[in-house]
Amino acid sequence: MAARAAGRGLLGIETVLVAIGWLLVVLALSMLLPMIADLFQDHPDWTGFLASSGISLFSGVALLLACRRDSGPLDLRAAFLLTTLTWVAVAAFGSLPFQLGAVDLSLTDAVFETVSGLTTTGSTVMTGLDTAPRGILLWRSILQLLGGIGIVVVALVMLPFLRVGGMQLFRTESSDRSEKLLPHTGAMVSRLLTVYLGLALLCILALRACGLSLFDAVNHAFTAVSTGGFGTRDASIGAFANPAAEWVLVLFMFLGALPFMRYVAVLQGRPDMFWNDSQIRLLLGICAVAALALALWLVLARDRSLLDALRAAAFTVVSVITTTGFATEDYQLWGAPPIAVVLALTIMGGCTGSTAGGIKMFRFEILWISATLYVQSLILPSRVTRPHYAGRPVDSEIIVAVLSFAFFFMGTWGLFSVVLGALGLDLITAITAAATALANVGPGLGGIIGPAGNFLPLSDPVKWVLTLAMLMGRLEFFTILVLLHPAFWRR
Repeated sequence: MAARAAGRGLLGIETVLVAIGWLLVVLALSMLLPMIADLFQDHPDWTGFLASSGISLFSGVALLLACRRDSGPLDLRAAFLLTTLTWVAVAAFGSLPFQLGAVDLSLTDAVFETVSGLTTTGSTVMTGLDTAPRGILLWRSILQLLGGIGIVVVALVMLPFLRVGGMQLFRTESSDRSEKLLPHTGAMVSRLLTVYLGLALLCILALRACGLSLFDAVNHAFTAVSTGGFGTRDASIGAFANPAAEWVLVLFMFLGALPFMRYVAVLQGRPDMFWNDSQIRLLLGICAVAALALALWLVLARDRSLLDALRAAAFTVVSVITTTGFATEDYQLWGAPPIAVVLALTIMGGCTGSTAGGIKMFRFEILWISATLYVQSLILPSRVTRPHYAGRPVDSEIIVAVLSFAFFFMGTWGLFSVVLGALGLDLITAITAAATALANVGPGLGGIIGPAGNFLPLSDPVKWVLTLAMLMGRLEFFTILVLLHPAFWRR
């Protein structure tokens, strides 16, 4: 009754609750996989997953039964709520295994770890991963796998419909009208899942061929394709000392940061759309230039062999710019210039429609196009030139949206850095913690949260601030900010 009463003021609120209900059911079923892993290992942690699954399943089914009536189309406000509340709800229930299981994390640490997984950030508060129960390690990887496909769906369906951060540039038939939004989403998700799970399977096979165990291969394939970065060792990928596996992960981290609809186009016989995407070419170019520059530095300044330097540089560059966050070594020891490069790569991100975080390639392209046209207008004020992207004219609304997103990203980065500093973090840790959370990268810089560090020593208030930052970065800021505006709640 409450949902129906609310529905009279907010068109589509029951659709929001139904979506949350189904997601909780999926989450509950997903918890059975790590439960089985613990049962095979004869570890008592399986009871925590069973209890968590039962609570999630009960809550999901209860929502579905309470909203059995035809819910109808979404209005704009309900779509904003759907985008935000689904992530919050899944994060809340997804944290249960960390609280009810053998690892027995506090509420703060459990929510932080879960949000870090779902947003594919990869920052962790867990230690002793080498000896942790297999179930909880698999659950961390499953969270990133689920979060990855959720991110792609949000980017391709919801954000264009909500016109957030210039994403309306990628509006398709499935996101241009509210009454078409949900029916067309199912077909799109089906195609995306095929590609997503196909890449994960290929990565598993490749890592197995490199000598990793099946368990390690599955976990790292899940977190590479989702550009998440969780691992099964405290030392991350460096613990395996396996150069072949590192090159495999470089490939699949990069593939995870490319537009997933381009893979669908290839499967539909349109391979030209893949290379014709300027985002892909720009990302590849940045990775190549940055990796070669860092490799040259390692050869000349650190006396590394060329092949070793290329591998270390390529892995670090791709891991950071795709916002995966895997580490093979502590790149802070390379010197000041490489650290500056890594910090710049941290906020860039991958392509739109991928699992990667950050500002995204297309926004840098729009900013560059706008800047060059502005300079041209200063030189030739009488000349009227309309900006184009991917062969299509770009409306001023999109340019304003991209500029607004860039402003809010940098402004929020500064604000969160100040807040974290006020909570006791040193300057480097505060600045890079804010950056890595907002860009969903994982490791920051400094002795605490660097690539060889961990977020466990941070205070609870700092962890809650970073949890909010991870959600804001993943949901592109505006989907959360609009909920704070009084006008949103007026009928």
